[in-house]
Amino acid sequence: MEDHIFIGGGGVEYAEKQGLTLKYANRHGLVAGATGTGKTVTLQILAEGFSNAGVPVFLSDVKGDLSGLAKSGTPEHKLHRPFTERAEKIGFSDYSYHACPVTFWDMFGQQGHPVRTTVSEMGPLLLAQLLELTEAQEGILNIAFRLADEEGMPLLDLKDLQALLVWVGENAKDMSLRYGNVSTQSIGAIQRRLLVLENQGASQLFGEPALELSDLMRTDAAGKGMVNVLAADKLMGAPKLYATFLLWLLSELFEELPEVGDPDKPKLVFFFDEAHLLFEDAPKALVDKVEQVARLIRSKGVGVYFITQNPADVPEDILGQLGNRFQHALRAFTAKDRKELRMAAETYRENPRFETEEAIREVGVGEAVTSMLQKKGVPGIVERTLIRPPSSQLGPITAAERKAHLAASDMAGKYDAPLDRKSAFEMLKERADKAAAEAAEAEEKAEEMEPVLREFNAGRRYSGARVSRSSARTTRRGASFGEAMTKMVVKELTGTTGRRMVRGILGGLFKGR
Repeated sequence: MEDHIFIGGGGVEYAEKQGLTLKYANRHGLVAGATGTGKTVTLQILAEGFSNAGVPVFLSDVKGDLSGLAKSGTPEHKLHRPFTERAEKIGFSDYSYHACPVTFWDMFGQQGHPVRTTVSEMGPLLLAQLLELTEAQEGILNIAFRLADEEGMPLLDLKDLQALLVWVGENAKDMSLRYGNVSTQSIGAIQRRLLVLENQGASQLFGEPALELSDLMRTDAAGKGMVNVLAADKLMGAPKLYATFLLWLLSELFEELPEVGDPDKPKLVFFFDEAHLLFEDAPKALVDKVEQVARLIRSKGVGVYFITQNPADVPEDILGQLGNRFQHALRAFTAKDRKELRMAAETYRENPRFETEEAIREVGVGEAVTSMLQKKGVPGIVERTLIRPPSSQLGPITAAERKAHLAASDMAGKYDAPLDRKSAFEMLKERADKAAAEAAEAEEKAEEMEPVLREFNAGRRYSGARVSRSSARTTRRGASFGEAMTKMVVKELTGTTGRRMVRGILGGLFKGR
């Protein structure tokens, strides 16, 4: 089965041998089932299979269990003892233990190499979704990004965006004349939401050096695909941040990868654990775009697999695109549970040997009701399948083992130290400092001129002509910092070249919204 990933079997009431055809693996998939029914093992053996076939994998490790992919399993391990018997039962004659090449990543930089993106790369539309902005607030965010483009001010981290919003607020009157109403109240609301986001750890997500997607698509010296494991246990405390980051990653992959049609095997496989977080309370417009990205990214050779407790967590239009299914047991204690179970069973191609609905309710731990795409992408008949045992360690590695693995990684040192180059924050600070210095210099000159003005006015006492010192000083002092900045920026805007920064496929997809 060189062109397949061996999934399992069992014989008699179970399927003989079930495999996932690599040629159709980029047509997405679903791993579903109640807690404790074996979803993690299925995810682990799929990751192993893709890696062995030379396909890089990206997955989120919500519970910490998947770090075991980096270490070989052993027959002595208590969780592996039942696996020898299962391997014999399903005809897995060449079952052996081995580790996968693994790179650990962590948005917080504690359990893996830091993974970052810039504010510009995230773009205003995804960022607005992350901040849950209103339409008016989203409009102001778009104005800020537009100004950053035209002024050539990179938006790299949160302090860049915060500084730019402060400037927009100080010049709201002039901005309103050019772009429409710019409300300081809306700017304040955006700033408060940015503060909440920062408190959730987003300041460590935004910055440089930004993640290079090519580092997720590597193979080792033996030709095995790299398994990229994102530590996501802490991210569960900020589900919006988690979902938006993974959605951004998908959109960046779509933008950067070339069209490949239907390759012999995927270029990358992406596992989205706790998939309900992406769709929970999401507006219909966003769900529509997720559906569009999922449909289009297949042509780039990327397979997306959603991991969730119930297929009902995934919107119907997206569920219809998931051709490879691994359904573990579903509980049916209430009328609602029974309805969802029946709906899940109806999405499979019937097998005359058993009732699909009963099978989904009855399969035990480590068993699943499976259906994989076959020749010409036709869904296979639903089968009961004993899932093959994993070759890597089931369960997490120790903290010491993870630390040693990170030290020996090819990525060690590349992303660890943050980079803070000149960007919008520093550029606006320079302008503010320059304007303040010029104002101070003008004030000083005005003070120096006061004795001269008094003498001049005394000499012209009987001529009726006087020079008003107060009016000159009022003009100088009345000119606010914001007005001075406005004059400087308007002068620069007249000479702008209209440069734009590319920010991801979702920005383009939302243009028609």
